[in-house]
Amino acid sequence: MVNHYQILIIGGGNAGLSVASQLLIKRSNLNIGIIDPSEKHYYQPAWTLVGAGIFDINKTVRNEKDVIPKNTTWIKEAVNEFMPNENKVRCSSGKEFTYNYLIVCPGIQLDWDKIKGLKDTLGKNNVSSNYSFQHAPYTWEMIENFKGGTAVFTNPTTPIKCGGAPHKIMYLAVDYWRKQGILDKCDVHYLSGATVIFGVKEYAATLTEVVKRGNIKVHFGVNVNEIDAANKTIFYEEKNQAGEVLRKSMKFDLCHAVPPQSAPDFIKNSILKDEANPFGYVEIDKYTMQHTRFPNVFALGDCTNAPCSKTGAAIRKQAPVVVTNLLAIMDNKKVTAQYDGYSACPIPTQYGKLMLAEFDYTNTPKMTFPINQAKPNWAMWILKTKVLPWLYWNKILKGTA
Repeated sequence: MVNHYQILIIGGGNAGLSVASQLLIKRSNLNIGIIDPSEKHYYQPAWTLVGAGIFDINKTVRNEKDVIPKNTTWIKEAVNEFMPNENKVRCSSGKEFTYNYLIVCPGIQLDWDKIKGLKDTLGKNNVSSNYSFQHAPYTWEMIENFKGGTAVFTNPTTPIKCGGAPHKIMYLAVDYWRKQGILDKCDVHYLSGATVIFGVKEYAATLTEVVKRGNIKVHFGVNVNEIDAANKTIFYEEKNQAGEVLRKSMKFDLCHAVPPQSAPDFIKNSILKDEANPFGYVEIDKYTMQHTRFPNVFALGDCTNAPCSKTGAAIRKQAPVVVTNLLAIMDNKKVTAQYDGYSACPIPTQYGKLMLAEFDYTNTPKMTFPINQAKPNWAMWILKTKVLPWLYWNKILKGTA
């Protein structure tokens, strides 16, 4: 295998593959290498639907080799060191690869160990997480078999991929229990590290009503840090009015937990990271997606310090900006394309109804459809459950959407 590429892409997920495909559509003779150790490629947005019992987990996975764009080289390695001053990366195997231009998009790291006891109890003891391919089906098993008691849904204090996922499954669970006639026996709690239910007020108003209708008890600004599965107890930190941190606990009968998240360690430990960011994200210009210190380096997706929501919808708008600006740099021109922070979060509020939240860096709604998207409806549910999965495999990864 050659060890030099004109363009080297770190990460073979949504961001890496869609950017590679779009680059080749613009210039078919580009020499592109994609470094990713994974055998499998996942469509993660459907895992909420798996956890809600309405999507087949096996339809969310394909072999990585089958989705790698033609005319690129898949390098099945794991990067562990960046050397941007030498235009070089080193992999954990010791192999080194050089490049003219680098695109960094390996996604985000799930820090399961930051919640003591979570990793060991996942998929049993009525503890699950839709953030795991292995355990999302168990979420549905828990919800379906629940006969009442205390149900706890957690959301960490860190930024996470698909920020709506921690409460999407809660709304669907509540709707299911309502239909089963047992909601009055369910004591539902949302332990969230955020300070609000949603960052955009127009959509937050809708969700506040959903929370009220489901009689969900919301706890904001809390940090879940331990699950004692044997004693069915969850522990969290919460500040009192004097600003003191108090350790609290809650008994549960069902728990859907979401792990804290951060940049992958090999980015955290690299010169590419934003020193001012506690989560170690890649430092970029949030509009051009170009690294602020290394002009031949770009980054996109969940690993960047851009202050947008970490979603597939954000990647879909970031990818063409990266492509346009990278080609400009290659042609010795100025970068002109700009990303406005657009993101979208499809939030099912019940089975058959969904609110499509779309917004930008300023938390201003950016609605695509000629309807009030803050009002959940059936058409958006069809978009989420049928259209988007098809679009992902057939258009987005191929660079045509």
